[in-house]
Amino acid sequence: MQHHSLKNKDKHKTEETNYPRLTDFLPTSVKEMKLLGWDYVDVVLFSGDAYVDHPSFAAAVIGRILQREGYRVAIVPQPNWQDDLRDFKKFGAPRLFFGVSAGAMDSMVNHYTAGRRKRSDDAYTPDARHGKRPDYPTIVYSKILRELFPDTPIIAGGIEASMRRVSHYDYWQDRLRPSILLDAPADMLIYGMGEKPIIEIADRLSKGESIKEINDVWQTAMLLPVQTMPAPDADNIILNSWKECLRDKRSQSSNFRHVEEQSNRMEGGATLWQQYGDKVVKINPMCPAMTTGEIDGSFDLPYTRMPHPRYKGKHIPAYEMIKFSVNMHRGCFGGCAFCTISAHQGKFIASRSKESIINEVKKVTRMPDFKGYISDLGGPSANMYGMGGKNKKACAACLRPSCLHPRPCPNLDTDHSRLLDLYHSVDNLPGIKKSFIGSGVRYDLSMHPTGNPDTDKVNRIYNEELISRHVSGRLKVAPEHTEPHVLEIMRKPSFDQFYQFKDIFDRVNKKYNLNQQLIPYFISSHPGCTELDMAHLAVSTRDLNMHLEQVQDFTPTPMTLATEIYYSGYHPYTGEKIYTATRPEDKLAQRRFFFWYDKTYRPEIIKQLHRLNCSHLIKRLFK
Repeated sequence: MQHHSLKNKDKHKTEETNYPRLTDFLPTSVKEMKLLGWDYVDVVLFSGDAYVDHPSFAAAVIGRILQREGYRVAIVPQPNWQDDLRDFKKFGAPRLFFGVSAGAMDSMVNHYTAGRRKRSDDAYTPDARHGKRPDYPTIVYSKILRELFPDTPIIAGGIEASMRRVSHYDYWQDRLRPSILLDAPADMLIYGMGEKPIIEIADRLSKGESIKEINDVWQTAMLLPVQTMPAPDADNIILNSWKECLRDKRSQSSNFRHVEEQSNRMEGGATLWQQYGDKVVKINPMCPAMTTGEIDGSFDLPYTRMPHPRYKGKHIPAYEMIKFSVNMHRGCFGGCAFCTISAHQGKFIASRSKESIINEVKKVTRMPDFKGYISDLGGPSANMYGMGGKNKKACAACLRPSCLHPRPCPNLDTDHSRLLDLYHSVDNLPGIKKSFIGSGVRYDLSMHPTGNPDTDKVNRIYNEELISRHVSGRLKVAPEHTEPHVLEIMRKPSFDQFYQFKDIFDRVNKKYNLNQQLIPYFISSHPGCTELDMAHLAVSTRDLNMHLEQVQDFTPTPMTLATEIYYSGYHPYTGEKIYTATRPEDKLAQRRFFFWYDKTYRPEIIKQLHRLNCSHLIKRLFK
């Protein structure tokens, strides 16, 4: 059966100034499918999130990408896995495959706090109701579909599958888990941003290839017979096996370096292999970062930018946060030890064209309840738009996990003029009163002295305009800690740079008669951090007259450098043994220092300082 192209056949367009019609969305029910004139679908996507037809929500992106290529796509958001499974049965077997995703977050991060307590809400669910998805939806959904439709291919994707593609430490179960492909009976896993792999897979299945024959698509992983594993060479890295990782935590730790380095290759990385008894997980190389044309092609699709009408009258917190925001790029070259962005999106920046961004801003201005304020012109790191290496050949050979640590790469183009031009163009559009930068800003990037007088001048102008024109009362930055050895493990710059940026912030506020706040983020219990380090953090922030609000206890999440250190006790790159607070009482003792200004914590903090032989800090902290 040939698939029928939907290109140029949309009979249900509505004026952008009005709310979209039901038929402007991808169908979520058989009734909606029939309204489109379809009697079958090619692909059914199951998601742990509500269906919001917006480029920040992965199910919408994958659905629209496949639709652009002429495929009929249905979405089943937050299926009920506890009843008679009617949600899983309603579309029957699609012509090509089922797609399954836990949603925009790893389900365990979504469900549980750093203290392993169950959360009471879910930002990706209507009215923030909890309980609309199981733990590990990737596994649960795949098992149900495999039992119901044993012959239909299942493709897993999303952040949960992506970050669990190899053996990984699971903080909530406090154990090492195998690749998710050992637990989820999916035929294939797409890691990272899935637009390019999903099209190739759909096209090859549509041409009659069997899913069992497709094992060479970039950015995919699959479970194969162990006999298929080759000898190690430049194109194939054999990771320590599951058995070896269980036996020795250092084997798991050393695997991570290979995974991270290959995730951050500019192009043409090695294939990774990890053995599980008589099976092996094969992980194909990551796709090169999207070109501007490719990423524009993803963002310029006919999204309604709204939740599906099935949620009418309900509040979806995650959507409300990004409703009037515009994402300008993907990727991050910061390489922070506790972050998964580069492992998922890569370290090379894929930037949209100015035209694509401006066109999306114009769409936002036509939304019915838009009041003139863009909440965020941002990305994973707000000010990396348009940046990359000046010498691309040097980038192609580079395996550094961070372009900013231990110091900004001399090959890195840090010119902020493209960002300034975009800000000015957006602010000059009719209907725009002001645009804000809500994403985190890397001040070490905008403050870095390049030695080029023109670039340094532009970057000084950027900092001033950012602070004077684009702050909605509070500017978020992330120094994360104050102590040098902790920051070294975090792959973050010296806290001295925060002092310098704060001076700029205060000076600009005074110049423009503004009364804005600088809001720093800090982490306790990160690998390498001790109680004494937290005591010094408390004193440093006390001297700055800061009562900290944006703080968190380190939460180990799959496939980060910090998590591998937390689990194994060793640094994957140096082999050095690193102290990490893992006991709840030790983590609480560190976290307590954030709130030195709360009198209820004072007696315990004083006891701690005496125990640490740091009585001299008591007067500094409680003067």
